[in-house]
Amino acid sequence: MQSKMVYYVATSLDGFISGPGDDVSKFLYEGEGVKKYQSDLADFDTVLMGRKTYEMGFQFGLEPGKNAYPGMTNYIFSSELHLENCEEGVHVSALDLDIIRGIRNRSQKGIYVCGGGKLAEWLLRHEQIDEIRIKVNPIILGAGIKLFENLGHAWQLRLASHETYPDGMMILSYEVLKPLS
Repeated sequence: MQSKMVYYVATSLDGFISGPGDDVSKFLYEGEGVKKYQSDLADFDTVLMGRKTYEMGFQFGLEPGKNAYPGMTNYIFSSELHLENCEEGVHVSALDLDIIRGIRNRSQKGIYVCGGGKLAEWLLRHEQIDEIRIKVNPIILGAGIKLFENLGHAWQLRLASHETYPDGMMILSYEVLKPLS
């Protein structure tokens, strides 16, 4: 059985996962909703991210080639990123459906898709995302990187759960059902 793939990402109320210039400084970094997210990471043994998401970690002290999520196997999808001396469990690859299927078959727990919008769009378009879990922050950014980049068509979802926190954050979980024609 394939592992569940979950796109779990912070978003503004207007659907941006970062502001202009990849600015994420306006998102909440503490509080009960953030604690819930951090505890939820124990449900995953694999993390997928795009190049920009991985490189964003550099501004928070991540060193190139290092594991962004210790305890998880890290897959960074990019045809442009070339890292030397990657830590064990850090893999860089071009995005390919056969590689994604292999990851799903090898993962023992869940697979965390942490970003970005282009990777999430590609995975959803190829019907690889099972759940979308968004941390809705009480902000409006007005511009930036969208939750999904150029998806192109509609999808039917089912609300699986929702939680509200005192700081205004909400965590909404949706089961991905099917594309709508």
